[in-house]
Amino acid sequence: MKKVWLIPLGMFIFLVLVSTLLVMLQKDITIGDRVALIRIEGIITDSKNVIDEIKEYVKDPSIKAIILRIDSPGGAVAPAQEIYEEVRKAAAKKKIVVSMGTVAASGGYYIASPANKIIANPGTLTGSIGVIMEIPNIEGLMNKLGIKTEVVKSGSHKDMASVFRGIRKEERDILQNVLDNVHSQFIKAVAEGRKMLINDVKKIADGRVFTGEQALKAGLVDELGNLEDAIHTAAKLVGIKGEPVVVTKKEKFSILNILRDKFPKELSDMFPSVKLKYLFVP
Repeated sequence: MKKVWLIPLGMFIFLVLVSTLLVMLQKDITIGDRVALIRIEGIITDSKNVIDEIKEYVKDPSIKAIILRIDSPGGAVAPAQEIYEEVRKAAAKKKIVVSMGTVAASGGYYIASPANKIIANPGTLTGSIGVIMEIPNIEGLMNKLGIKTEVVKSGSHKDMASVFRGIRKEERDILQNVLDNVHSQFIKAVAEGRKMLINDVKKIADGRVFTGEQALKAGLVDELGNLEDAIHTAAKLVGIKGEPVVVTKKEKFSILNILRDKFPKELSDMFPSVKLKYLFVP
């Protein structure tokens, strides 16, 4: 009887060993030619996860092209610029195709611009090439409640953009210069990514939004189509015949991720500090 049990036990151990070996070697095994799908959704407040994912797929020899599915109204300036730079570097090594969802505007368009090809739905809201800074002013409410703030500062502009008072003319000029400079960076990035003249980008970089059809005419996107079209376009660009194998990361369920990603960070701050944003708010 003991020998009878040894056969299934041996098979079980063999399967465990094979499964463990496959897991350990998974990253080094090339299983045909594949394309990777990275989803960028919601307000952009952080760049780490997207950058890590792009880097991983660029290093993987079995991944021949990367599709960025963007459904975002934009977000903070620095994370959008960091993702833009990583997309730009990746596009020099592998084909990057962007598929725009409902909205890919402002920072959402910024990160799309260096891709090899951009595909939008006819009704996608995109564009909104501009920068915004919103500063609450509760001075009137404070006066009604009889509340005053006492400020001790080391520099004349250290409390600039305080929510407890309005913006003085000199301060407004300083902040406007900052926004103008960041706006110029945005325009330059789009011009380089789309291989357009800076003056041509400036003509449409006043914050206006476009539908996918309008963006196509303006040269901001290359084709009209959905995610499936983008996948097949990516496959065609790298010479994959037939139906391409699409790989994507499954995000682990986490309450912390829901709290962090599903609600804009701005809503968690009672009195937000000054934030520059590539953000389109419909």
